[in-house]
Amino acid sequence: MRKTAIVTLSLLIFLCSLLPAQNANNDTYIKAMTTPDPSEKAKLLKDYVTNNRGAQYENFACAELCTMQYPGKTAADTIKYGERALELGGLDALKKCHVLTVVASMYVNQGQNLPKASNYAGQIVQTAKSNKNSDLAPAATWNQLIGAGSYLKGQALEKTKNYKGAVDAYVDAYNILKNPQIIQNLKTLGKALYDGKAYKDAENALKIAATNGKDFASIYLYANALNKNGKTEEALSNYKMAYMKEKRGAIAFNIGIILAKKAERDASFTDEALKYLLDASFLSQANSKKAMQMAESLYFLSKKELKYNENVQALQQRSKKLEDLTNAFNSKFGEKEEEDLTDSEKSEMESMLKQIETEQEAVKRLEAETQAALQGFQQLIERTKQRLGIQ
Repeated sequence: MRKTAIVTLSLLIFLCSLLPAQNANNDTYIKAMTTPDPSEKAKLLKDYVTNNRGAQYENFACAELCTMQYPGKTAADTIKYGERALELGGLDALKKCHVLTVVASMYVNQGQNLPKASNYAGQIVQTAKSNKNSDLAPAATWNQLIGAGSYLKGQALEKTKNYKGAVDAYVDAYNILKNPQIIQNLKTLGKALYDGKAYKDAENALKIAATNGKDFASIYLYANALNKNGKTEEALSNYKMAYMKEKRGAIAFNIGIILAKKAERDASFTDEALKYLLDASFLSQANSKKAMQMAESLYFLSKKELKYNENVQALQQRSKKLEDLTNAFNSKFGEKEEEDLTDSEKSEMESMLKQIETEQEAVKRLEAETQAALQGFQQLIERTKQRLGIQ
């Protein structure tokens, strides 16, 4: 019993001998944290951390050295003290998020340790979500941290060429932060994904840029992505918005194709389809001929009362018959004088002449009808040229 008491007394004496040193260390930390001068504060905190490995406030000192600004601070300092603070743990959620944000940002800016940066960004999001109802900070602050973490994750994933993951992260960030810079990030990613034929992911990336940025390039590329994904109605709407901003032949051609298909089921779309196809025929060098052919075909198929196709076919047949009759007549009677013909031959000649006359009249009538129909189409062309300011 006596031996135990001696051992206990010795332990108490030993512990008591440590208290002044521990208190002195704490005083150093407190002095550092209450010093207004950043240079002096940083020096005191560095001394505290260097000389007191494992001390009570080492985690907070390292966190402060990571997040504060002071003269001569380097990226290496930021990362070293930040990761030490995270390693030690024990930080409150708000301070932890702050440290994670600073270190992740540093890695992203350097383009190094990007998987770690992505992981840290994910921790920011999860920590902020878990503490949205806590008393440490208002809900708005946690939402801002969720947005910031999502944006950092998007940056890290983009730099590792994980474009799909980056798009999802940027979209989450924009939905909270509404920052125009995120729209620019999404535009860049959307273009890369579209060029890589990842049309579904491109659509997701470009949607925010098209609906919020509302610039021509985003709307047009978004419309193209929608069209590639078979969403023709949404594509049509966005093509029209893009065309209102810039009269480009390629856009008019895409609109015309979509409307022409709709016109096959509903004739009310015919006139609008013709307008865009004719615009494309003058504005798109690459699609000019095809657009004109489509417009012509749509016009005459829709104007059934003109019987254009039937008349053209009949005209071809009548013209061939007229040619055959003329050739036959010339072959039989071309070299002969009428007074040299027999009565039978004269009768045959008159019959052939009547047939030729009948076919000539039919050809003239059909030509007049087809010409009238063509004039209607030509008027559309002239109105298109006037609308586009083409001489």
